[in-house]
Amino acid sequence: MQMKKLSLGVLGLGMLASNALADNPISSYHYLADPGAAADDTYFYVITDSDDPAPYNADGYSIKALYGFRTKDMKNWTDFGIIYDARKVDGIGDIWASGIAVNPNDGRLYIVFPDGGGGGIGLIGADSIAGPWTNPVSGGKKLINNWGGGLADCDGIGWCFDPAIFFDDDGQGYFTFGGGSSNSRPASNNNNDIFNIYKLNKDMKGFDVSSKTHLKIGGPKAMEASYIHKYKNKYYLSYSTADLRIAYGMSDSPMGPYEYKGIFMGNPSIDGQNINANNNNHHGIAEFKGHWYVVYHDRRIANGYDGLEKIPADDGQANPVPAFHRSVSVDEFYYNSDGTMKELTFTKEGPKQIENFDPYDWYPALTSSKQKGIRSRSNWTPGKVAEHLLLPLSTKESWIRVSGVDFGTAATGFTVEAASAADGNKIEIHTGSATGTLAGTCTLQNTGNKSTFAENSCEVTGLKGIVESVFLVFKGSQDSTMAIKAWGFEGSGTTPPTPQTAYNGEAQLIPGKIEAENYDVPGTGRGTDFASYSDNESANQGDADFRTSEGVDVVRANDGYAVGYTIQDEWMEYTVNVEKTGDYVVSAYVASGVDNAGFKLFVDDEPILEQVDVENSGDWDTYSLVECGTVNLEAGEHILKVLITGSYVNIDYLEFVDKEKTSIANRLHFNNMNEDAVYDVFDLNGNHVLSLRAKNAHVVTESLKISAKVQGAYWVRNRSNGMSKMVRVVR
Repeated sequence: MQMKKLSLGVLGLGMLASNALADNPISSYHYLADPGAAADDTYFYVITDSDDPAPYNADGYSIKALYGFRTKDMKNWTDFGIIYDARKVDGIGDIWASGIAVNPNDGRLYIVFPDGGGGGIGLIGADSIAGPWTNPVSGGKKLINNWGGGLADCDGIGWCFDPAIFFDDDGQGYFTFGGGSSNSRPASNNNNDIFNIYKLNKDMKGFDVSSKTHLKIGGPKAMEASYIHKYKNKYYLSYSTADLRIAYGMSDSPMGPYEYKGIFMGNPSIDGQNINANNNNHHGIAEFKGHWYVVYHDRRIANGYDGLEKIPADDGQANPVPAFHRSVSVDEFYYNSDGTMKELTFTKEGPKQIENFDPYDWYPALTSSKQKGIRSRSNWTPGKVAEHLLLPLSTKESWIRVSGVDFGTAATGFTVEAASAADGNKIEIHTGSATGTLAGTCTLQNTGNKSTFAENSCEVTGLKGIVESVFLVFKGSQDSTMAIKAWGFEGSGTTPPTPQTAYNGEAQLIPGKIEAENYDVPGTGRGTDFASYSDNESANQGDADFRTSEGVDVVRANDGYAVGYTIQDEWMEYTVNVEKTGDYVVSAYVASGVDNAGFKLFVDDEPILEQVDVENSGDWDTYSLVECGTVNLEAGEHILKVLITGSYVNIDYLEFVDKEKTSIANRLHFNNMNEDAVYDVFDLNGNHVLSLRAKNAHVVTESLKISAKVQGAYWVRNRSNGMSKMVRVVR
């Protein structure tokens, strides 16, 4: 029996660069605040709003846009710049603290945001953190609007803002909001009634207005920032207190009631020194690859804490007022054995790097673990992904650093897409420090302005194995003459990009059997365009000595192999050649020892079977043949994709039978057909009983009546054409 596989998220850490520690804050070149967090199997996401518009001597907040970040390793962050800008969206004022979550129902990201300082709550969704972000709510409405026009009002809450969004394991979505205090919705010690929660509709076009629930909680007087997360079947409501800390309670239901448990975060301080100007606090929480993280804002940059460069405000003035010029940081946190939360320890370093950085991808320019002497600019238009650019201050010390970089055999080249309005601008690649060993120099082509881009390539040397830190150092005779869009390395250990190919070089035939273990060979290239499978860890965890260098988990099954240890959202692709256009009956030889296992089928990324449910047969060695349905396929070569929708189904093979031939066989009385072929016999549980070569199925039937040890019904199937018939053996 194939047991469930263990998570391997912590394996391979011994291969990470030494001292691979992140540096807080995650961005040191502009002022960010009010972070929210989410994660999926690939990325940890952070959204923030921005204090950049606030003048250096601000006496209030000026917050107009949301920024998006993501990371694979919790150290190197990609900044996608402005992902939503209230200044360019009709019907929205300022845009403040927002929440983000990944929807398990459709795999999309969703953000709930406040319309200014209390005007209501909006909803937007996107396939990627970069966008484009659009409003899915029916009629383009807001969810909540304090002055009309939303699906509901603020229900007497003093401050109608700081929303958060949460999806439970069953796919049900929720959103919360609230803050301040009012006569009808007071906030006071041990009696806080300032937050609401609602259930979102599954189609994300609105919410169940009747589901409204007051999230009352004891504890210190609440101020804002309600946030819900789940850990080991317990729900946690955390919030910002009036005395500038983060408190929390626990419940058995996302809608409460919540029992107050304590303080989860103090006001950010390190070694007894406050790094937050003793001002307001905000947080976001998410689990990623077996670790729990909290993102929060502080005032490290504006305070120049720990030697950080005090960058000027957006108006160019130095030493901006810290209260209104915040930074965003991240740290790992932990739980006690009883499920209560340990108080967060704020650090300079941030979390440990959890996997090495792959330099052989193509990265947006602002991908880094630390920065100095740079600025950024976003060109955002509604309905489009923003162009986000790195702008070096190249007459000064100007660089970005990437950490824990695994160059493998060796890097041979570096390519950068850049615009340059001057001669002599260049990027130097150093290791160890900004003035460390020089690995290569790329001189940028003068494109005449900062809006015309060209690819520039250069050779690099000495970059092999795991390099702890790589610096891209920007050099030029004057500032603001470069705009960097993207970069990536090439390596001697890599091959030119190639598409995926059929296993053994030949497409599998339809009609016929598609053996699950014979998934396509992955191609080579940047990103996921060349992948032939997606598995939630990189090692083959199966017990079969088959394709051991690849990630799909292959197990032994009957006399051959099957794909096992499958996890929801994993997938495999197969190059197939369909003999002729027509209808085909699809069957699958499968096993599962759990309930709710299943899969879907796609051809050329279009669904052909929405859902195939696999019954729990008690273990993973009891295979049965499941008829999945009839599909129409066009003649020619296609990509067949199997997507796991319910974990822990073993798949031996898929079989496609020409429906026309199946009906002809039935009309011609299957037993009378003369065909020298191999026939397979299965019991009704799908167990293989015997195989033999015969002139027709009648011979097989007679043999079965003699050799079958148990009376009952059996399936007889012609291996060459897929035609089958049920026969009954009576003793």
